[in-house]
Amino acid sequence: MAEGQTLANWDSGGLIAGFDAGQTHTSCRLAEASSGRVLAEGEGPGVCHLAAPEGPERFQAALNQSLAAARRQLGGEERLDRPEAARPSAQGLASSPLLAAAVGASGIEQGSDVQELGLTLAAATLGLPRSHLAVTGDERTALRGAFPQGPGIVVISGTGTIAVGRNGQGNDHRCAGWGWRLDGAGSAFDIGRDGLSLSLQMADGRLADTPLRAALWQALALDPADPQAAQRIKAMVVEPDFGAAGFAKLAPVVAALAGAGAPEAQAILRRNAEALATSVAGVARALGLNAPPVAPMGGALTHLQGLRRTFQVALSLELPGARLQEPVGDACSGALAMARELVGS
Repeated sequence: MAEGQTLANWDSGGLIAGFDAGQTHTSCRLAEASSGRVLAEGEGPGVCHLAAPEGPERFQAALNQSLAAARRQLGGEERLDRPEAARPSAQGLASSPLLAAAVGASGIEQGSDVQELGLTLAAATLGLPRSHLAVTGDERTALRGAFPQGPGIVVISGTGTIAVGRNGQGNDHRCAGWGWRLDGAGSAFDIGRDGLSLSLQMADGRLADTPLRAALWQALALDPADPQAAQRIKAMVVEPDFGAAGFAKLAPVVAALAGAGAPEAQAILRRNAEALATSVAGVARALGLNAPPVAPMGGALTHLQGLRRTFQVALSLELPGARLQEPVGDACSGALAMARELVGS
């Protein structure tokens, strides 16, 4: 749950839901429709592009499971500090009607056939009319949450990456985010993939061996001394369940090595930080923003040791007037704001 948000006291009435569906996991936040007060939050599995063979199934599973987890929390231990007489039954909380929902999901482009498919799937999954649903890219809900009013740019670095902004006239523009196979620079995927690529060059003699190879191979549960380990990696990365998330899980190892002074790991972090700064500058130019507030978001910029600091340095060179600013809210906050508009509250 976003900083400063707590579970609100329950009042009777319907619910609204805001979903943040990324490639690694999905969050569902429930709020009271009449007031917008946050009541509960649950998590579910991540999504992939809806055009992928498993895309629709994973999208529906992410919505179903995260919503179910949030509904369970409504009557869970988090609320048991309330007096018994004032506490509604768990069954009553869990069965309160869902009036509207907004979904921000990875890979959904504005005005696309994929967005239309997402709307159809969400309506079927959540049992809502299309008029009470919004389905868009997670970068759009993140922008709405970070800057509820006024201009600004959001740069997201998680499993994937994208930058999107809005100017004072209400125009928006995005850079990057064209899918991990084409455009992952600045993401945890690219950081992990770049590190693993270097490790294979160390294994076959193109580069001198360093602790990076052993650390990454151990993170994959492989023995660095095994002469067949490189071949195992080649087979591992094409397995259906590896994908972008499999590479992204290696990013913390690369970041930790960079923090410990490993030059090859530092170069990877620097290259990806510069890519993030270039995306932000592209958005700023398109929108005519000379000194925009920039909100860094996503798991990589939040948790990877040194990435945010390196990004800040790169941004100061690429766009000197920009200033980093903590987002007002997160992507779930933005989705809830969109959902509340749908019920006219």
